[in-house]
Amino acid sequence: MTGRTPEPTESPRPDESFGEPRWPMAAAVVAAMVLTILLPDDLRLAPRWVLPTIEGLLLLALIAGDPGRIDRRTAALRSTSIALVGVLALSAVWSTVQLVDDIIHAGKETSSAVSLLQTGGTVWACTVLAFSLLYFELDCGGAAARAHRMPPTPSLAFPQQLESALSSPDWRPRFIDYLYLGLTNATAFSPTDVMPLAPWAKIAMGIQSLVSLLILGLVVARAVNVLA
Repeated sequence: MTGRTPEPTESPRPDESFGEPRWPMAAAVVAAMVLTILLPDDLRLAPRWVLPTIEGLLLLALIAGDPGRIDRRTAALRSTSIALVGVLALSAVWSTVQLVDDIIHAGKETSSAVSLLQTGGTVWACTVLAFSLLYFELDCGGAAARAHRMPPTPSLAFPQQLESALSSPDWRPRFIDYLYLGLTNATAFSPTDVMPLAPWAKIAMGIQSLVSLLILGLVVARAVNVLA
């Protein structure tokens, strides 16, 4: 008795979109906006509502131009996305520099261990979100480009891309994958399971590791000194 030959699985069409929902990325931007508002005045790049307002307007422009799933590719949307990520990254790095300066010169935010830990934790969380969004936006040309086509040589190599048996043929990295990358790179200070292949990815991950090391090392050392 012969079994019926299974029908071949239909391969995805070249123009088929695998866009992911907008809300995870939008939630991360909103969280970064809230954290920026909570920062002390001397650690922000601009007055309290300036950066969150700019970030909110850029986010609304992205949602209006490409609602639902991220799969629309236009130069305007691409420029808006990069501008949003740039503002977030610049704000996070600026806050880190100001926090380090505050710790070195015994500023008012460092006089209390509780205040220092809260401020340091807020700045650290801002950097994790900012770099996660940076990886999300720059890898393989951005989320909209990834939704239509994954290049044979990505900028960031995830385990599912290195070993085909771990994923389906149409697997794409989602924002949660980049958020995990940002979190692990900020805690391990080195690549864990995601390998940077492109020069920009190596530079970005190196900068994030150094920023995280400065925040965690100096904040903890200063907090112990205050408590002692």
